[in-house]
Amino acid sequence: MSTLSFAASDSMTMLRRNLRHMQRYPSLTFMLLGQPIVFLLLFVYVFGATLGDGLGAAARGLGGRAEYVGFVTPAILLITVSSAALGTAVSVAIDMKEGIINRFRTMAINRASVLTGHVIGTVIQAMLGLAVVTGVALLVGFEPAAGPVEWLAVAGVLLLLTIALTWLSVALGLVAKSVETASNTPMVFTLLPFLGSGFVPAASMPAGLRWFAEYQPFTPVIETIRGLLLGTPIGKSGPIAVGWCVAIAAVGYGWSKHLYAKAQHQ
Repeated sequence: MSTLSFAASDSMTMLRRNLRHMQRYPSLTFMLLGQPIVFLLLFVYVFGATLGDGLGAAARGLGGRAEYVGFVTPAILLITVSSAALGTAVSVAIDMKEGIINRFRTMAINRASVLTGHVIGTVIQAMLGLAVVTGVALLVGFEPAAGPVEWLAVAGVLLLLTIALTWLSVALGLVAKSVETASNTPMVFTLLPFLGSGFVPAASMPAGLRWFAEYQPFTPVIETIRGLLLGTPIGKSGPIAVGWCVAIAAVGYGWSKHLYAKAQHQ
């Protein structure tokens, strides 16, 4: 077998390991899924009518809540991805602190396969979570205008974002001094949609916060997904969103590779 074949085989072995962990500890998966669903229900049913009216729903003959569920769903999808990425940081930190990496070091396996298994496992978990959250959004009144091509584009953007945030979370898990630190640091990913155009238009924010909202990485991703789902123009948001995702993925992958190689020599 070639080196690439060995790496792929070892990565699949590590993927099976991570999937078994998910089966044995479903509470973590439910917790990661529960947060975005709670946010969705909270904002739609508690704040949706008022915030939807603020978006001009009445002028278009729509109810505030019906308007707002379409506006907020892209942000909830990003929070779903962020929650899955947080779980990756925790899993990687546990591996580093409990000594399993030292055992892997003595085995004839591809070194990168340990991290690759975590990443692929999280991507699968995130995609399943996105399907569930999208289903819940449809049940509470979300009516997308997207066709098959737009849905495929949305899936591509979310997949790219998931890979990017997962690799960055792997690095955060490797650099964390404790499992608790690893569970706290990626929380910033969950906060960014609130500080962008996820829950209210950026134009409604004070000047300083509006500037941050417009230039932070999650806003173009949200605007791209929202435009694709609702059939509104996305302008330059699409290329900017892809650029941010590629940049985050490159930084996360490079940082993770450096930290893991460093840990192997300690």
